[in-house]
Amino acid sequence: MATCMLPSRVPMQSLHARIHVARGTRQCAAGGTSSLGRGNPAAGPRVLAASSLCRRSSSVAPPSASAAREAPVAEEATGAADVAFEAVIGIETHVQINTRTKAFCRCAAVFGDEPNVHTCPVCMGFPGTLPVLSQGVVHKAVQLGLGLNCTIRRRSTFDRKQYFYPDLPKGYQISQFEEPYGEHGVIEVVVPVEDGGGVRSIGITRAHMEEDAGKLTHFPAVGSVPGYALADYNRAGVALVEIVSEPDMRTGREVAAYGAEIRRLVRYLDVGDGNLSEGSMRCDVNVSVRPVGRQAFGTKVEVKNMNSFNAMSRAVDFEIERQTALIRAGKGHEVVQETRTWDEGRQSTVSMRAKGGEADYRYFPEPDLPALVFDETFMDECRQSMPELPGAIRTRYAALGLPPADVQVLVEDKELVAYFDAALQAGAPAKQAANWLTGDVMAYLKNTKDVTISTLSSTLTPAALAEFCTMVDDGTISGKIGKDILPDLLAGAGGDGGEGGKSPREIVEQRGLSQISDPAAIEAIVAAVLAANPGQLEQYRGGKDKLKGFFVGAVLKASGGRANPAMSNAILMRKLKGE
Repeated sequence: MATCMLPSRVPMQSLHARIHVARGTRQCAAGGTSSLGRGNPAAGPRVLAASSLCRRSSSVAPPSASAAREAPVAEEATGAADVAFEAVIGIETHVQINTRTKAFCRCAAVFGDEPNVHTCPVCMGFPGTLPVLSQGVVHKAVQLGLGLNCTIRRRSTFDRKQYFYPDLPKGYQISQFEEPYGEHGVIEVVVPVEDGGGVRSIGITRAHMEEDAGKLTHFPAVGSVPGYALADYNRAGVALVEIVSEPDMRTGREVAAYGAEIRRLVRYLDVGDGNLSEGSMRCDVNVSVRPVGRQAFGTKVEVKNMNSFNAMSRAVDFEIERQTALIRAGKGHEVVQETRTWDEGRQSTVSMRAKGGEADYRYFPEPDLPALVFDETFMDECRQSMPELPGAIRTRYAALGLPPADVQVLVEDKELVAYFDAALQAGAPAKQAANWLTGDVMAYLKNTKDVTISTLSSTLTPAALAEFCTMVDDGTISGKIGKDILPDLLAGAGGDGGEGGKSPREIVEQRGLSQISDPAAIEAIVAAVLAANPGQLEQYRGGKDKLKGFFVGAVLKASGGRANPAMSNAILMRKLKGE
C-alpha cells in the first residue's frame, strides 16, 4: 500500500516514492512567480493577497465543456406555443469519503454526534496551523475516479476557493480547480423504460477532491424574537469528491437514474455510504430549457436540497415545466440565473438567491499543500483492490439471460450480488434463482424486521436456495408448493444442515410434497373432479367456456397443489372435450 500521508513541510526524501510532493513555482499574470508556500509560515496570510494576481486566479467556476455553449434562448422562443422544448441538465454531486478522519486533520469524521465535538485548530482555520492530506482520502478518491472511467492526472494540485459564509470557518475551502485529479470520464446509466429504456452514457467533466463546510441550522423569527442560526463544525473539513457531469440528461427520471448509479458505484467501492438523508451525498442539479434543435443553452437554474432520488426527479420535472411555461407565456425574462430549493410540502421549487453571474471565488494555489504525483505502481494498487463494479455485473447477468428488471434489483445491493453469485456457484438455475430472490425473498426481507440479505445466509444459505430452485426448475415441486414452503425455509428450516434445520429436499420428502407428474395419476384426479361436478361439466360443454378456471382450480385442490400444471391442464382440456 502506498503511503499517502502528505505533511507539507517535510523533506522530499521522507515521502514514499509512489505518492510524493512536487515543489515549484507558478508564473503569474503580472510576470512574476507565485511561491508554493515554502517561506515563513507566519507570512502566509500576507502572501495570499499578492497571490491573487497569479495566472490561476479566477472569477469563474471550474471549466465545463458546456460553458462556451451557454446563451439566452428564451427571448427567441417567447410566446411560440407550437415550439417544442427540451431540457438540458447537468449535475454536481458531492460525495463524502468515509475515512475515519477528516481530509486534512485527525478529527473524527462521523455523523450524528453532539455539535462541535470533532474540531481542532486545523479544521477551524486557526493561524499557524498546517493541513496534512490523509492517505486514505487519496486512495479512495482515485478509485472513485477510476470507477467513473476518468483519466487520472499523474500530477494534480490543490487550490483555495475563497468565499465567506458562517459555515466555512477558514474563510476559504481547500479544493482543486485548475488541475483536478480526474477528468473526461463516463458512466453507463440504465435509462427508465418511460424514457426509452436501454443504457445511456453520461459524460463526467471532472472529479476533484475538496473539504466539506460545516452545517447551519436556521431558526425563524418568532414574534419580536429575531431569527438566528446555529453552526455545527463537525462536518467542516470532512473529505469530499465533487463529481461534475456533462449536461447530457433530459428528464427528471434520467437525473434520478444517474444519481442512483453514482450512489451504487460509491457503495460498491466502499468509498462512502451515499446517504442522501444524512447529507453524505448531495446533488445540485442545473436545469435549463431550449427549443429542440437549438445548440445554445438556455438560462441555467440550480436546484438544491433534494434528499431522495424520487424528490430529484419531481424537482427537475417541476423546474422544466416552470421554465417552459414562463417562456410560452412570453415571460422568458423571468427565467433568471438563480439557486432554487425543492419544497417537499409544496411540491415546487422556491427561489433562494439570485446569481448576477459566476461567483468570484478568487482561486489561487493552496500554499500549504504540495502537488500530488502518482506513479504506475500506486495506480496499479488502486485498480487491483477495486471490486467488480455494477456495469460489469449487469453485463455478466445479461449474458445469463436474466430480464433487465431482475438485473437492476440484484445489482442494487452488492451483498445481494454476493448471495446470488454464491447460489449460482452451488448450482442454482440462474433465472429461477433471480426470480425467487427478486420476488418472494426480497418481499420477505422488506416486511421482516432485523433480517437483511447478510443475515439471511444463516437461515437460508445460498446452497439451500440453489437446491430449492433446482427442484422447482426440474419439476420436482410446483411453483405453488415452492411458495408454500419458502416461508419455512426463510425462517430457518433450510439452514442446510444446521441445528434443527433440514434441506429443502428433506422437507419436500417428509411432507410428501413432490409434484405429481404421472399421467395416469393425473387422469384419475381429473376424472374424479369431472364426476363430482356433472352440472358444471354440462354447462361447459354447452358453451360456457369461463368454467374452465373452475375445473383448473378443482384439479389443483384435489391434488393438494402437487399436480404438474402443464400436464394436468393438457389432460383436463382433453377430458372436458370428451376425448
